[in-house]
Amino acid sequence: MGLFDRLSTLFRSNINDLISKAENPEKMLNQLIVDMKTQLAKAKQQAASAIADEKKLQADAEGMKKLAEDWERRAMLAVQEGRDDLAAQALMRYNENLQGAQQLHETWVRHKAETESLKGSLRQLNDKIEEAKRKKNILVARAKRAEAQQRIQETMAGMSDKSAFESFERMAEKIEDTERKALAAAELHQEFSGDDLMQQFKSLEYKGSSSQQLLELKAKMGLLPAGGAEAAKQLGKGGETIHDAELVDDHEGGAGSAH
Repeated sequence: MGLFDRLSTLFRSNINDLISKAENPEKMLNQLIVDMKTQLAKAKQQAASAIADEKKLQADAEGMKKLAEDWERRAMLAVQEGRDDLAAQALMRYNENLQGAQQLHETWVRHKAETESLKGSLRQLNDKIEEAKRKKNILVARAKRAEAQQRIQETMAGMSDKSAFESFERMAEKIEDTERKALAAAELHQEFSGDDLMQQFKSLEYKGSSSQQLLELKAKMGLLPAGGAEAAKQLGKGGETIHDAELVDDHEGGAGSAH
């Protein structure tokens, strides 16, 4: 099983466990993001180790190739010195190192291809985590809307019994009845409290005040004769004055008629 196969199996196991125990979607999504980042960090560590091994293989292959080249130069030197026996031994070492360098190079090429694939997988995993982070807020909002809708439906289902509404209506009627009784009590109190005779005279005085204002207004506008204007002035001094003025007018009228 490869590195990412093991990580994927572990990650799926963690997700399934979280989903089965999830009560708070936002908390669960945040935990999933944390787990993704944790898995990514572990994957980066193992990928770094694999890349380090690949670099060592490359260095070992290049080092063994350099040894082969060194033994080839020694063989050439031995030939120049007439030491064919040493040249033959040097060529044996050359062939051994050259064969080892070729094997290490082939191993390095395969390992390098694997590390490149590993880097690509890391980039994909990082991109998916970034995408998950962007989607998280949308999913949280959708979860909240779904939860609110569920609560509304549960509330409506719980209120399907009419008893709550009927109790509400009875309470409203009781309040309205209390208000009507309070208004009736206030009306009775106003009608039967104090001196009724005094209340009636106050009403008459109010009307007299209005009549007085009307006469004064007409006098001010010049719509009344001189005698009428004087009567308007006398009106403000009381009902007896008005009566005396009326008697004077009647007397003068009688005297005039006698003439």
